[in-house]
Amino acid sequence: MRGRTLSAGIALAVFAGMTVPLAAQPATASPPTATTVTRPIAASAAALAAPDISITNVQAHLTQFNAIATSNGGNRRAGSAGYTASLNYVKTRLQSAGYTVSEQYCSSCRYPSNNLIAEWPGGPADQVVMFGAHLDGVSAGPGINDNATGSSTLLENALVLAAQNPTMTKRVRFAWWTDEEQGLNGSRFYVNSLSATQRGYIKGYYNFDMVGSTNGGYFINRVTSTTAAPLKAYWDSLGLQPEENVEGQGRSDDYYFQQAGIPTSGYAAGASARKTSAQAAKWGGTANSAYDPCYHRSCDTTANVSATVLNRAADGVAYALWQLAVGGGTPTCTGGQVVGNGGFESGTTPWTASSGVITNASGQPARTGSYKAWLNGFGTTRTESLSQSVTLPAGCSTYTLSFWLHIDTAETTSSTAYDRLTVQAGSTTLATYSNLNAATGYVQRSLNAAAFAGQTVTLRFTGTEDSSLQTTFVIDDVTLLAS
Repeated sequence: MRGRTLSAGIALAVFAGMTVPLAAQPATASPPTATTVTRPIAASAAALAAPDISITNVQAHLTQFNAIATSNGGNRRAGSAGYTASLNYVKTRLQSAGYTVSEQYCSSCRYPSNNLIAEWPGGPADQVVMFGAHLDGVSAGPGINDNATGSSTLLENALVLAAQNPTMTKRVRFAWWTDEEQGLNGSRFYVNSLSATQRGYIKGYYNFDMVGSTNGGYFINRVTSTTAAPLKAYWDSLGLQPEENVEGQGRSDDYYFQQAGIPTSGYAAGASARKTSAQAAKWGGTANSAYDPCYHRSCDTTANVSATVLNRAADGVAYALWQLAVGGGTPTCTGGQVVGNGGFESGTTPWTASSGVITNASGQPARTGSYKAWLNGFGTTRTESLSQSVTLPAGCSTYTLSFWLHIDTAETTSSTAYDRLTVQAGSTTLATYSNLNAATGYVQRSLNAAAFAGQTVTLRFTGTEDSSLQTTFVIDDVTLLAS
């Protein structure tokens, strides 16, 4: 990951979205390191369809990068002999595996040198899923966590893909970037070299930067996005409770892809920011200490890597790659209803509602049973809400939010919406109804929630009334079906 002493224009992108959480006191949980790593049996059935990436093989690549640095002045900085040797190591392995490999000279880089691009010859050329990591390090040391871990993770995934040679539904492209540490220069050069049509071919870019930090966390870029869903699904299957990669926003090679309108995500384990007590409690490690104590230092060697964290990242990449691009690897749809107590007959749980909203009061009948959610109807300025957190499975064909809505109003206008009911998923408004939609009896409303596949979002109904003339919004039999 690039540091903070960059050009002024890029530095603004770094600090605009960065926070460094500090814990009040250290936690005592064990650090997330291990010498023997096995694939967790808690992984979902869908995850097991993807290959298990050998952590031993990934570590062997790390050893090679460390040896390259040792033989070339102690580092693998862009433009140096250590960088060139690193590129040749990756290139030779990929060519032997059958990849179409090209080097792209970055003439605008601070240290002019080559990006390495490798494409697997399968899948439609206009449907590309891209995986990238920066290959360069800083001059202070061999740069093993930053970023031989990301480079090695992608290299081993690429080799396994070639060895298994599955049927592809999308084209897979791997990239190893130069001059990231000097300001994301290699990836910026690549993105700027693409035509608008070529950019449109890339359906997602996934970035992997520092994925083996010894005091690491489990961070995902744009964790709630649809693009992140397969990465999150794998870590969710291990019970890791991943968080947004706040520290890394604008600081790695996904930045210019995002700026070009290409959907992005990726894994990270953290750099110089400090682990919080809450993170140490759920992930292990030491609170109030840096995720990577050797960040941009000479001690960033093979000893500065957690095998556990690295293994989980490598397997998560494989899971995502298989879900996104391999024939027969479409995420398994668990399907079914994801809303709990949609008919309100089992009390208020798991809903959160304004006082009295979930009720069996006789003033408005339920559609079925005795209970319903009755919002507003006071004829005075008032806001009431009803919400529930729901998790939508990935891999389904349809996601339909459906509910029955009865709107009763005393408003007499046929043109002005004075009182409103807003339906939201997260911060996205799915629909708005008002006194203008009043009707006798219940009307079924159906909304498309496919944009939230693989995510956990809050489903929220919010009713607002103005200062006079009541409007009642009565909701019953809420379902959110994935199929």
